[in-house]
Amino acid sequence: MGLFKDQGVVYKPVEEVDLGPKSDHVYLRANVKAPRMAGLLVKIFTWFLESRIFGTLLVYILKKNNLIHKLVTNARLEESPLFVPLHPFEDLKEQEVKCIDSKLSPPEQVQQAMDCLPNSSEKSLRGLQPSFQHWTILDYSKAYNLKEITPRMVAERFIAAVHESSNPPSQMSFFINYNAEDILRQADESTLRYEQGKPISILDGIPIAIKDEIDCSPYPTTGGTKWLHKVRPCTGDASCVKCLRLCGAILVGKTNMHELGAGTSGINPHYGATRNPYDISKIAGGSSSGSAAVVAAGLCPVALGVDGGGSVRMPAALCGVVGLKPTFGRIPHNGVLPLNWTVGMVGILAGTIEDAFIVYAAMNGQLPPDQPTRPKLYFPLLNPTKSISDVKMATYAEWFNDCSDDIRTCCSQALDKLQEHYSWKIVKVTIPEIEVMRLAHYSTIGSECSTSLSSHLEKLKPEEIGWDARVALSVYGSFSSKEYIKAQKIRNRQMQFHMKIFAEADVIVSPTTGVTAYPIQDDASETGELDYINGAALVRYSIAGNFLGLPAVTVPVGYDKLGLPIGLQFIGQPWSEPTLIHIASAMQAICKPDYRKPEVFYNLLKKD
Repeated sequence: MGLFKDQGVVYKPVEEVDLGPKSDHVYLRANVKAPRMAGLLVKIFTWFLESRIFGTLLVYILKKNNLIHKLVTNARLEESPLFVPLHPFEDLKEQEVKCIDSKLSPPEQVQQAMDCLPNSSEKSLRGLQPSFQHWTILDYSKAYNLKEITPRMVAERFIAAVHESSNPPSQMSFFINYNAEDILRQADESTLRYEQGKPISILDGIPIAIKDEIDCSPYPTTGGTKWLHKVRPCTGDASCVKCLRLCGAILVGKTNMHELGAGTSGINPHYGATRNPYDISKIAGGSSSGSAAVVAAGLCPVALGVDGGGSVRMPAALCGVVGLKPTFGRIPHNGVLPLNWTVGMVGILAGTIEDAFIVYAAMNGQLPPDQPTRPKLYFPLLNPTKSISDVKMATYAEWFNDCSDDIRTCCSQALDKLQEHYSWKIVKVTIPEIEVMRLAHYSTIGSECSTSLSSHLEKLKPEEIGWDARVALSVYGSFSSKEYIKAQKIRNRQMQFHMKIFAEADVIVSPTTGVTAYPIQDDASETGELDYINGAALVRYSIAGNFLGLPAVTVPVGYDKLGLPIGLQFIGQPWSEPTLIHIASAMQAICKPDYRKPEVFYNLLKKD
């Protein structure tokens, strides 16, 4: 056994680790040692990985080369394991907020959110009209109330646009499933309510798409597979979907996703590669690929995703839209595929932070009675002429700069503008062991996914699963109880680091991804692809939000030299969604004049 024993790291006690800017901590870049594979190479690799003779050795080599053994499996640390990042509620005394009655219905909560928004459509901070902006929930509602258009007309245009986008030349692969008859039925009911002057809420008649990881009648929930819905039938709406339906929203179908959420590209061998509306030769990002792309392309002002490892924020950034991931436990999770119990969270993708806020307000429904934390609900009072003051933004320079040159420049400039316009302060910090946290999160999400699916996988034929997903599941199933426990000890350690940083700062700021959208290659269409180097760059800044249950938001702040979107991320302390929404709104106001229209865009309101 000595031959296979790797020496593990001995971690200092938390109290001995310096989190200041002059810390002697050495930033460890992702040590990804795996070539990109697709097509025949993936098939050969999968065969070896699944074979009894070679599989164990191959997994051992993969873990060893990518430092999992050194940094997780054989690591020595004194912290006890933290299994669930469910935070006790703490009243944060946030600025410019109002407390919301927990007994309100979803439509009433939406109205409370509307009361927090500016009365009129605001201009950008620089007094310039944007060259492009997505039609918002308010735009749709005004058009309906003024009888410029009806929900039925929007639904018809939506169906025509989805049909067009699904065929050559674009073949966007936005949806796994949509039902024209059901969409038109909902639209007709909404149209009648407007004719009677009785819309349920401002969400009445608004098209909203749902990631195919969330139950929504009348559709099966596939999780991006060809089999999961057969063994786990959808019996009704998820809690978050029920809330939207109660508000009158038109639920327009199930969006494409990376199979089982087990990748970051959004390339699905069963349902097609979701293409980026800014460049259809590029990925949309994953795993909530379809949800990000439909919002960017103008088909919906809002869509739902699930964020287990940046799966809302990454595609949002790559597709140039807002992505909001709430605190763990904030949104009821009933009716969401149980692929990752302790890291996954329903999130929102939207054209603007205000639209994300409205849908966030709608979904803050009754939490299950067995949930020990009963957080108070606060909404941000968004003022178009002034923002909150004295915000402290923590940055870790080595981590912030570990991205492409275009992203580093763009995000640094956006941060400079925030400081210049609002006189907010930068607090320089060190966040230790970020790569360790990524590997611990990977061990956790892999173990949870494998355990969740184990009884089904035993009965499946391998050919029912995509090749890249088979590789992921082989690695996921290799994690031992020892590795899972070590990962939870690392979670506790990271929680303590982050809480110390939040004692000095309101938010942690970083780019959202380390790279912009990269090309979809032809050899990936049948098998998917293994591209762990790009994958690690995409998830680089996402992990704390999931592993530690922290709220986070990404806002589009610019473009790279190819015109591909770049996002800036703000990570907040538990239950600080109002502050995050305030900050995102301030950032959006600065960047709005420079927003660009995507290459693929459907103008459902048909306005100039």
